[in-house]
Amino acid sequence: MKSPGILDSLRHALGIRRTSAPSGTRPVALVYRGPTQEDMDCADTVVDLLANGPWGLEVRTAGPKGDHPLSPETLATAQLYAQPGGGDLTPAYRQLKPHREAIRDFVERGGRYLGFCLGGYLAGQDEGFGLLPGDVDQYITTDGATVTTEDNTLVEVEWRGHPRTLFFQDGAYFTPGPGPDTTVVATYPNGLTAALVTSYGTGRVAVVGPHPEATADWFEDPPLPFQDTHDLALDFVSTVLNG
Repeated sequence: MKSPGILDSLRHALGIRRTSAPSGTRPVALVYRGPTQEDMDCADTVVDLLANGPWGLEVRTAGPKGDHPLSPETLATAQLYAQPGGGDLTPAYRQLKPHREAIRDFVERGGRYLGFCLGGYLAGQDEGFGLLPGDVDQYITTDGATVTTEDNTLVEVEWRGHPRTLFFQDGAYFTPGPGPDTTVVATYPNGLTAALVTSYGTGRVAVVGPHPEATADWFEDPPLPFQDTHDLALDFVSTVLNG
């Protein structure tokens, strides 16, 4: 159950405030849009989250189905690059592998990387961009996993010490690397990391296995009890932007 006032507390703690800067002067967030995000409108959900959040971002899409090409030149215009969920790792990485070095360079030079579900897998070393210091793998295959299906379902986590239930579809767990720049944001019931924020070069990387960004329509088919986790999505993005 959601803690009373957690959204207000998070905004206060993280120094979040809305801005009204005109288009063209706001920081740019790029959201990857490709063929893998069509099933659950994952890219559109992340676009809406970033565009309507309190960060004053100008949100653009990049990739095969985006408004802009995913290129070093496009990345150079942005403060944040978001890799949504949706699809399988191997075909997604096959499409994105040509952009691996450009994404790594973007983050190393101070950019922010935001990875939801598949985007978390893609931050790893194996079939990924190599942005994380530790391992990335399927939660459902781990000892003590409370979810063992690849179907859309719910998962319990501890998010900053508070029990929460999130939409889940074969999300990753993460093995944090050593060092003071890594923050574990959420853990699964078996103690493995469900969300973390860490550094890469002078940039920051935030990855999450479940879907805090999920909106009400995600829970309709198959029917699942709706879980409002918008406050967690705000916390997650704010931590990588303001950290």
